Formats: sequence, C-alpha cells, structure tokens
Amino acid sequence: MTLKQSLNNLEEYLLPWIKYQCRRLCAEPKHHSKIHAEESAQDQCKEDWLWNYQLNEVNIFSLFNEFLEMTIQYSFTTIFVASFPLAPLLAFFNNLIEIRYDAIKMVKLQRRMVPRKAKDIGIWLQILEAIGILAVIANGLVISITSDFIPMQVYKYTLGPCVQENYTGINCLTGYVHHSLSVFSIQDFKNRNGLSDLRDSMGNKITHCRYRDYRNSDDYSYTVEFWHVFAARLAFLILFELTSFGYVKSSSVLPPKILVRLLQGHTSNH
Repeated sequence: MTLKQSLNNLEEYLLPWIKYQCRRLCAEPKHHSKIHAEESAQDQCKEDWLWNYQLNEVNIFSLFNEFLEMTIQYSFTTIFVASFPLAPLLAFFNNLIEIRYDAIKMVKLQRRMVPRKAKDIGIWLQILEAIGILAVIANGLVISITSDFIPMQVYKYTLGPCVQENYTGINCLTGYVHHSLSVFSIQDFKNRNGLSDLRDSMGNKITHCRYRDYRNSDDYSYTVEFWHVFAARLAFLILFELTSFGYVKSSSVLPPKILVRLLQGHTSNH
C-alpha cells in the first residue's frame, strides 16, 4: 500500500509538471521587445491572467479523484488496522508528503478552480460513515474470531496457574499451548497404510498427533472449553460493537464545544 501511494504521489505531481513545462515552452514568445516589456510592466493584472491561462486545465473530476483516493486510504487503514497496526502511521507520513504535492500542483501547476458554495463534503460523508461502521465490525471479528486474544484470556483467568494462587514468578499463560492442542490418533486415518511405521527423530513410534482445536480424543466432539471460548468470543464481539457505536453516537450528538472540552480535559489528564 505504501509503495503504491508513493508511486501515485509521484505520478500526480510529475504528469502536471511535465504538461505545464510543455505548455509554457509552446506559449513562450520568441522575441521580446522593449515595447512588450513596458506594456507587461504597466499591465500586471493582464500578465497574471496570461500566466494563469498557461497553466494546466482543471479536470472536472480532479476533486472527485482526490476524495476517492483519501476514501480508499481511509478504508484500508481502518478496516484492516487490526491485521496491520502500522497502516495508520504510514498513511500519516504519506499524507504529510501528499498534501505538499497537492498544494504545489493546485497553486503553481493548475488553473485556479472556480469556488462554489457547499454545506459539507456531500455524499462522501455518508460513505465515510459507512466505512467506519464496517471497520468496527471487521476489527471486532478479527480480534474475537481469528486471533488468540480471547482463548488466551479465558485460559489465563479460568485454567491458568495464576487462578489457584498469586504467582509472582511465573507466567499466567504457562501451559496454554498444550491446553489449546487436541489429540488425534493415527489409527483413525481412513488411509492409514504405511502410517503404522512412522517414527520421530528419536526413533520412537508415532501413535498420535496434535492439532489446534478443542475436541475430545475419543469421539472428536467439542469439549466444554470450546463452548467457553465461543461464548467469550461472542460476548467480547457484542461488547466491542456496542461500546464503539455508543461512543460514535454520543460524540456526534454532543455539541462541538462540549466535545472539545472533553477531549482537552482527557489530554490534560494524561
């Protein structure tokens, strides 16, 4: 993502710059006379108009492309932030560079845009709100379903060594890997021909293997720990979604002045 955005920044800046240089060379007069120099000195406003005319034409979809680029970047950095936490930081550094490129492009390489009144950013606001809702749902699912955060917490507070006593010199997750693995007998393979002579590096005969799941070794049905972890995943997902949506709704309902005071008080406390 970082490489693609860096290349896009160079493309967005270099192409208008090359077009501007070509237009300037083509429009540059071949002979400069003293009369022309005196006229240009007396009519500075006309020179500004001519200079603005020689700049690149503004595409009608220029702002649309800028909004689209920022929306795509916002969606990537928010929806997949749990998978790649460095994405917002890289997007921040990219935007620091891109905002300067855009400023140079709009001020020195393109003609002035015609100003128009607008109440807000239009449909893009609803799109960003929808992406925010999607991001909360996606991150909640990633943390609760695909990661080991919930199983580790369930083991730590229900079955770990710290549950019995207050151990200060031992890790509360000791034994978690062994607990999260189930046993599968090699004799239960459908095509077990040739598997009876399997041996490990020490020469011992292999009779079973381990895999990540919560299943019984007899009938391979789900154990009680599986349902405990499953209930904890659902509880965390519901709590995460309700907390996030509640914070967003409350911040949108509060007046801006009260919200600024709350944020200032929160930052001063830290």
